Amino acid sequence: MLSVVILTFNSQKYLTQVLSSVSWADEVLCIDSGSADDTAKIISEHKNTRLIFQPWLGFGAQKQFGVDAAKNEWVFVLDSDEVFTPQLEAEVKSVLKSPKFNAYRVPRLNYFFGKPVRNMGLYPDFSVRLFSKHHARFSDDAVHERVIANGDVGELAEHFLHYAYESVEQFITKQNRYSSLSAKKSRLKAIFNPIWTFVRLYFLRGGYKEGWCGYVIARLYAQYTFWKYVK
Repeated sequence: MLSVVILTFNSQKYLTQVLSSVSWADEVLCIDSGSADDTAKIISEHKNTRLIFQPWLGFGAQKQFGVDAAKNEWVFVLDSDEVFTPQLEAEVKSVLKSPKFNAYRVPRLNYFFGKPVRNMGLYPDFSVRLFSKHHARFSDDAVHERVIANGDVGELAEHFLHYAYESVEQFITKQNRYSSLSAKKSRLKAIFNPIWTFVRLYFLRGGYKEGWCGYVIARLYAQYTFWKYVK
């Protein structure tokens, strides 16, 4: 028995695709923090899908709220721009027949500006998404939250899709907000760390293989690093 937990906020763009991709789950639980678009309407049109309104608590606490509200022991946590593939669905169903671990890392294929990115350390982009809520929980971090699990963590082979950023403007807006949440003021790091971020992503991790898209991504992450240490 599996519950899929999804955080939503003005999430209408991909939500139909996201919910359709997990319609096989025993429960889909959307935790909404005050959407003003058609998010609630879209959720109401999908079977086995519940909507709970919860004012924003921060990423870690908001996701844990959803996990605690889930009816089933096993949960898979998605964002509202992340989509299951049929291959991952089949693997999850197989694993849950006889789980060997309390939690599993799952690979993610990120799309930037309409292009899947397989270099720059952005793939397979593992994170713990499938776990028993009796043996794992989210940290309380406001941003860059993580799942803390008891015991060893397994890994799945199949990935899900993440439609991360459609435009440079969207990237700047989102990363500007993230940099404020994780600000660590340091003039020295604000000078040198952005340079290192660009070199690491573009040259050492193969951003140049992604063409112009890779160059833009490396520059934008370098800018994010600068914001994080200058704020």
